[in-house]
Amino acid sequence: MADDKELELDKPGKKKKIIIIAAVVAVIALAAGAGFFFLGGSSVSDAELEAALDTADPAVVAAQEEEAAAAEAGTALYVPMPRPFRFNVPGAARDRFVEIRVQLLVRGADNEETAKKHVPLLESTLLGVFSQANADDLSTSAGKTSLKQKSLAEVQKIMMDIAGNKIIEQVLFTGFVMQ
Repeated sequence: MADDKELELDKPGKKKKIIIIAAVVAVIALAAGAGFFFLGGSSVSDAELEAALDTADPAVVAAQEEEAAAAEAGTALYVPMPRPFRFNVPGAARDRFVEIRVQLLVRGADNEETAKKHVPLLESTLLGVFSQANADDLSTSAGKTSLKQKSLAEVQKIMMDIAGNKIIEQVLFTGFVMQ
């Protein structure tokens, strides 16, 4: 019986398989070791962190403080508009049909609830902004970005009037079709 196993290992196909398996195991072990080494990281003391911040550019420090304040305000939550916006826009050659799916980025559960409460008002405001668009502008990336910025400004303005706070951080187009 031992002779049968020796005969099986003597076959050239079996040796190749064993070598390949050993090589794969070695590569996986090396990758795991490298990942642990690079991702393990080192801990930085508070004193070292403060020293690094003291020597940093004031603009960078201000941006980091703003990010920290936004993070403290709450986690990012997305409020989807219940249905897509469908409308016609005029173009140079012909009118075009546009469908835009929108989600609103808010921070914190309180702002999410306020935004959900005022969805009909937000939809009306967004539709008003979208209906002023031009097909030629919407066919470019810059035109879409401009439409997002105008939408954000109008939505923040209306929420400031209603709730006394901007509430909405970004207007996101999650779907955009123009025919």
